Amino acid sequence: MNIQKIAIGCDHGGFAYKDAIIEFLTNQNIEVYDFGTDSGDSVDYPDFVHPVAEHVESENVDLGIVLCGSGNGAAMTANKHQGIRAGLCWTEELAALARQHNNANILSIPARFVSKEVALSMVATFIATDFEGGRHERRVGKMSCM
Repeated sequence: MNIQKIAIGCDHGGFAYKDAIIEFLTNQNIEVYDFGTDSGDSVDYPDFVHPVAEHVESENVDLGIVLCGSGNGAAMTANKHQGIRAGLCWTEELAALARQHNNANILSIPARFVSKEVALSMVATFIATDFEGGRHERRVGKMSCM
């Protein structure tokens, strides 16, 4: 998959990593849609995650990245959207497996539990890894409730 556009959103818990991730993606010639937040002031993560999920779901972007303190709230919010498969990852290997085996289209990062370096390495792995298909295709097809 040739990644050209990515949507990103975070709450105050993930704000400290957002600019570094955007800089990394921009240096990879990837267009970034930034849905905030733009400060460390307390906010509600769904306000910033839903727009990311909507852009991924409507295929306005290739993939999405969401961040919050634990990554759980962001992943749960994104996964409420029918066409989203958000994977909560805290290692490079999990980011790769989320793409390879689950065809994840959003990476959820637990910013309070991983270093900035690990977050960036997960992003790099996530965008460089393709879905393997095969036996995984059948399983991914069973994820939807519709």
